[in-house]
Amino acid sequence: MRRPPLHRYATRPGFFLTDDGGADAVIWSQNADRVWLSVIEEANAPSVFASLAFDYDHSHSAGVDIGDAPSPTKPEAFFAVASRYSVTTRVIGTYRETLFAMSGPNYGNWFVHLPHAWDGMRYGYRVDGPWDPRNGVRFNPYKFLIYPCAKGLSGNVVFSSALHAYASVTNSTSTLDSESNGAFGAPSTLDSLGDVPFSVVIDDRDSTKHDVESAHPHVPWASTVIYELHVKGFTKRAPWLPEELRGTYAGLADPHTIDYLTQLGITSVELLPIFAKCAEPHLSEQGKENYWGYSTLNYFSPEPSYATTRSQERGPQAVRQEVIDMVDALHAAGIEVILDVVYNHSCEGDETGYSLSWRGIDGHSYYRRDPRDGGRLLDSTGTGNTFDFSQTQVITMAVDSLRYWAKRIGVDGFRFDLAVSLARLGETPASHGAAQRHSANGRFTPHHPFLYAIRSDMLLGNLKLIMEPWDTGDNGWRTGQFGLPFSEWNDHFRDVTRQFWLTDAARLHSGKSAHLSMQELATRLCGSADLFATEPGRGAVASINYVCSHDGFTLADLTRYNSKHNDLNGENNHDGSDTNYSFNCGVEGPTANPDVILKRQRASLNMAGTTLLSLGTPMLVAGDEFGRTQDGNNNPYVQDNSISWLDWSWMQQDPLSWQRQRFSSITALISLRTQLEQFHHEAFFTVMSQLGLLTQSDRVQWYLPDGTSPTDADWRDSTRRSFSLRLRSKSVDALLTVNGTATPEDFSIPDDTQWRLLWSSQPLEYEARGAATSLASVRIPELTLSLWEQEQ
Repeated sequence: MRRPPLHRYATRPGFFLTDDGGADAVIWSQNADRVWLSVIEEANAPSVFASLAFDYDHSHSAGVDIGDAPSPTKPEAFFAVASRYSVTTRVIGTYRETLFAMSGPNYGNWFVHLPHAWDGMRYGYRVDGPWDPRNGVRFNPYKFLIYPCAKGLSGNVVFSSALHAYASVTNSTSTLDSESNGAFGAPSTLDSLGDVPFSVVIDDRDSTKHDVESAHPHVPWASTVIYELHVKGFTKRAPWLPEELRGTYAGLADPHTIDYLTQLGITSVELLPIFAKCAEPHLSEQGKENYWGYSTLNYFSPEPSYATTRSQERGPQAVRQEVIDMVDALHAAGIEVILDVVYNHSCEGDETGYSLSWRGIDGHSYYRRDPRDGGRLLDSTGTGNTFDFSQTQVITMAVDSLRYWAKRIGVDGFRFDLAVSLARLGETPASHGAAQRHSANGRFTPHHPFLYAIRSDMLLGNLKLIMEPWDTGDNGWRTGQFGLPFSEWNDHFRDVTRQFWLTDAARLHSGKSAHLSMQELATRLCGSADLFATEPGRGAVASINYVCSHDGFTLADLTRYNSKHNDLNGENNHDGSDTNYSFNCGVEGPTANPDVILKRQRASLNMAGTTLLSLGTPMLVAGDEFGRTQDGNNNPYVQDNSISWLDWSWMQQDPLSWQRQRFSSITALISLRTQLEQFHHEAFFTVMSQLGLLTQSDRVQWYLPDGTSPTDADWRDSTRRSFSLRLRSKSVDALLTVNGTATPEDFSIPDDTQWRLLWSSQPLEYEARGAATSLASVRIPELTLSLWEQEQ
C-alpha cells in the first residue's frame, strides 16, 4: 500500500524510521523508470509482509493469472510482475525478497513508506530503466544495489559475473570494448542478490546517544602534530595486544596503544580510509585487495574487517559502536581523530566495472562522463571513474556523510583524497562551441559549490579540513589554492626537504654542485608563504609539512634505496613514482656497515627535524619514528602483510641501537616543538594585511656562518647551503643552525647571550648536549641540523 510522497524529504535521500513502526525511504535516481526498495528476510521464516505482498512464487504454483506479463518460467517475469504491484515477494536462493514499488521521480527522488521496519533490517534497491551503454545508461533490475546512505553493511562482495550490469563476453575473440559484447552489449540477466552486501538499518533515534561521548580535544592548529596510520597495519603485530584485538579498532583504542601515542607526543591521528571498501575490478580479478582502503563501497558504513571478530558476529551496529568507542578512547587521551576520506571515486571501476551501488542507481548522473563519448567515463583519479561534483545530489551525499561521521561518530576532521577532483566544474556538451567547452570543462575552482558547502556548514566549517591538493587530471596540481579554512598537504615542502638533505647531498659527495639554494629550504622552514599566503587571515598552519606519507618511501627507505622495488605488487615495477629524491648512502638496501648506518641516521633525522622545526603543521607517518621499512616498495597498496604492518620488534633491542636512538630523538623533537612557543604561531613571518600589503616580521633573523646577514645574491646562490635562523619570542629565543655542505663548518652564532644545545641530527664535536655555550663560533659537522635555546 502506497502513501503519498513525503515532501519534507524531497531533496534529502535517507532511510527514516517513523513512529508508526515503519520507515520512509528516499533515494535519488533522476533517470530511472522504476525503483524498488528490496527488503531481505530468511526464506524459511514467516515474512512480516506476507499479508501485504503479491506472492510471486505462490501465484505461479497456483496458476494465478498475471495478465499479459511474460511467463513465470522466464527470468524476466518477476520484474514484469513487480512493476504491476505495489508489493511483490519471492524466494530467491536462501532469501525471501520483498519489493516495494517507489513513487517518483520527484525532484529526482523516489519515495516509499514501509509499514514495518526494524533495527538490523537488511535491504537494498533494484532500479530499472533504459539500457543505452553508449550514452552511459546502464539500468538493470537484476542487480541488487547497496544504498549509498546505508549506515551498516552485512556480508561481503562475492566476485562473480553477476556483479556486472552487462552480459559476460561469451567467446575468446570478443572484447569488453566491442559493440555487441561486454560493457557496450546486452544487459546481464544474472541476479546479483547474495553476491552484494546487504544494507542494514541502524536505529539512531535515541535522544541520549551523545550523552556519554567524550569531549573533543579541540587541539589548536598551531599546536597540532599529525600522525598518519593504518588501523589494521598499526597494531596487527603489536606484541602488547591479545590476538583478537590486533589490527582492529579496539586494538587502536587499547590503553597500551594509546600510551605509545601519548609517549610519542603526537596530538592527532589521521586514519587511512575506514569507510567500507571493495577491491577494484582489476585487483579482484588478480585476487588482491586494496589494503590502503582507497576503494570506497559506502560512505556511511565503517569497514567491518577492521572490527574484532566478536563485533563482526554481532552485526553492523556492534561494528559501528567499536568505531565510536575507539574515537572516544582517543579523545579521552587528548588525541584528535582525523579521517582520510575518498569522495572522488568509488570501487566500481570504469565503464567495464561493477554495478554495486551508484552505477546501478544512476551512473549517468553520479559519474563524470566524456562529453564527446557519453559511454566513457572521465577519470581524474587514476581509478577508472570520478564522481561528478557538479551534481547537487553528489555534493549532498558527501556533505551528509561528512556530517554523519562528525556528529554521530565524533571525529575531529577530514583529509580529502585527490581533492582537486572534488572542485572541478562540470563538462560542457560537445554541441557547445570549443571556446565555451575549454572555459568550463572540468576546470578546478576554489569557489566550487562543494567547498562553499563545507565552509558555510556550522559543524564542518569548524573541523580540521585538509586537502590533498592534486589529482591526475589536466592541471591537477593546485597546492596552496584552496583558501580558507582548508589546510593542504605541501608537496613542495616534501620535495625540497628530500632534495636538500638527500639528492643534493649525494651530488656534493660526488663533487657536483647542488641544485637548491638555501632560499628554498628557508622558505619551507618559514611556512611556505609563497604558496599559502594567498589571502588575509590564512597562516602557516595551512601548510601540512611532511616528508613521507602512506604513499611513497618510508623515511628509512628514502636513505636505503635509490630506486623503487615494487615487483611484489605484480605490475612489473611499473607502479609507484619514479621521482623519489632518495639516496641510499652508498649501499642499495639494508647493510651492517656502521658508517652507512650513521649517514642514514643523520639524513633521516635531518628530514624529521626539518618537518618538526618548521612553521606550519607537521605530519609524520606511523613507523618513521623508529625506522620502519617497506623493503623499497613505494606503493604497497596491495600489500596486506608484513611489508605494510608495523614491526615492533625494535622495542626489544639494545637502547643504543639505531632504531631506539631514532625513536628517542624524534620523541624529543616533538616534545621540543610542543614546549617552544616560536612554533605555535599561525601567522607567517611575512604577513599580508587586509590591503594586500606585505609586512616583515621582527620575529626572525637570518645569519650566514660568518655572522653576516644574507644578501639577495646569497639567497639565490646554490653554493650557499649553510645558515642560521634566530626565532625571537617574548621569553627565550631559539636558534636553528643548518650546515648543508659536505664538510664541517664554523658558525658565528649570536654572542649577545648564551646558547644551550637542545637537539641535533648527530652528536656535535664542540659541546655536550644540554650545556650552555657563550662561544662566538662553533664547528658544525657536515650535513647537520641543530636546535639551540637561549640560556635564561
